[in-house]
Amino acid sequence: MKKIFALFCMIILSIYINPIHSLAETAGLTKCEESPAFTKRLNNSVKKLEARLAKYDSNTPPAIALQTQITKTKLRFDKYAKAGILCGTDGLPHLITDGRWNHAGEFMIPGIVFLYITGWIGWVGRNYLRDISQTPKPTEKEIILDVPLALKYCLSGFTWPLAAIKELTSGELIAHNQDIPISPR
Repeated sequence: MKKIFALFCMIILSIYINPIHSLAETAGLTKCEESPAFTKRLNNSVKKLEARLAKYDSNTPPAIALQTQITKTKLRFDKYAKAGILCGTDGLPHLITDGRWNHAGEFMIPGIVFLYITGWIGWVGRNYLRDISQTPKPTEKEIILDVPLALKYCLSGFTWPLAAIKELTSGELIAHNQDIPISPR
């Protein structure tokens, strides 16, 4: 009954809380390529670097480093402008995390990649610890890694979502209640 009620509440919330109605473009954000504050910020950054560049001869290492920094600054601002990222009145880019696919590259895709990589690391570590716990001196192998064994798990860890689903359906992933020690009260 609790699961049905929770499902009902989730359906009601998903109907009434619709992220499509919250358009960020109407909240004072404009595309960075069209924002005068963004252009002003770019020009100020480049002017500061060019003022520092004027203090050095053209072929000295500091001048070359500053010229490289000017090029990187222009390239960074150009990437923001071409990516379709929105800027505020301060000229700074803002990430939109409302679930719309035209802004997926700003937060959703990097977030999913982050979760995948952290899951990979956790799954590999879990399997390594489970495997070395069967050896005569598991504490020693926690301190001094068994590199061939660790590499074996690292190379096979990219399939961790499938392995987790397999273990969840087979009952290996979750410990049974009788296996969990409870302290006496």
